[in-house]
Amino acid sequence: MHLCHAITNISHRNSNWSREVRASLYSLMSLIILVTLVGNLIVIISISHFKQLHTPTNWLLHSMAIVDFLLGCLIMPCSMVRTVERCWYFGEILCKVHTSTDIMLSSTSIFHLAFISIDRYCAVCDPLRYKAKINISTILVMILVSWSLPAVYAFGMIFLELNLKGVEELYRNQVSYLGGCSPFFSKVSGVLAFMTSFYIPGSVMLFVYYRIYFIAKGQARSINRTNVQVGLEGKSRAPQSKETKAVKTLGIMVGVFLVCWCPFFLCMVLDPFLGYVIPPSLNDALYWFGYLNSALNPMVYAFFYPWFRRALKMVLLGKIFQKDSSRSKLFL
Repeated sequence: MHLCHAITNISHRNSNWSREVRASLYSLMSLIILVTLVGNLIVIISISHFKQLHTPTNWLLHSMAIVDFLLGCLIMPCSMVRTVERCWYFGEILCKVHTSTDIMLSSTSIFHLAFISIDRYCAVCDPLRYKAKINISTILVMILVSWSLPAVYAFGMIFLELNLKGVEELYRNQVSYLGGCSPFFSKVSGVLAFMTSFYIPGSVMLFVYYRIYFIAKGQARSINRTNVQVGLEGKSRAPQSKETKAVKTLGIMVGVFLVCWCPFFLCMVLDPFLGYVIPPSLNDALYWFGYLNSALNPMVYAFFYPWFRRALKMVLLGKIFQKDSSRSKLFL
């Protein structure tokens, strides 16, 4: 790994952005990192502290918040320096650790989103058996799968250099020699990464949302017909509102995920087939667009609910330090 500062012509090439542009990029990325850290830390504290939030579903949210917090704490700062300076200053070993950890945490976060959508599907479509199906053991299995599979896949692929099989020379010439450190995939490994980290969990989310939407719509029509028959038209509003809220929440979840990650994964899987013509700066920008998903997760999946907003208020006002605050009633 040739460091940029050790190669005069590369150093000059990699620092051709003006000071104002670099300062703006550092400010923007620092803001994304700060929002990611603060938002997810508040979710972690809220679920850990308040006993009323100790439910199987919330432990899944808690685990996802830890993933996104680690992404903002361990990965984004180094990625920020790499993106703005267009150079990797931390050596080859740390490059592999950073890349594999980045892929692992990003994939783990996406896996959590897929499992959260399955949890919502069970809650809306099979409410009578929901507590029997989604218990603490089920959630622990979901969390274990979400962490272990991406870890084995990411570290195994990067440290065994399976992602470079057949394109080692291209990687040395286009990335390593120039002092870069970015995810680089051959055609086969790119398709595998696309399927594992995006297509399969994304398809699960889209299918679940499709099913929930039509089932909730059918339930609402059935309730309306029943209430009309017994002269209780006004009573249909409450359950319909609850179903609509569940569909809307999951719709926002799927939409944010697709908007944030779809551009990066499409470019990643197409780049090897196009002869690696996509500029590294564009790949970096799209990766940061994916990072936004971790910053937005707390707002979409936690703060959307009134009881989380109450928990947020208590955390920010320091009320969690009061005696017996963990037993506070956040909802009836």
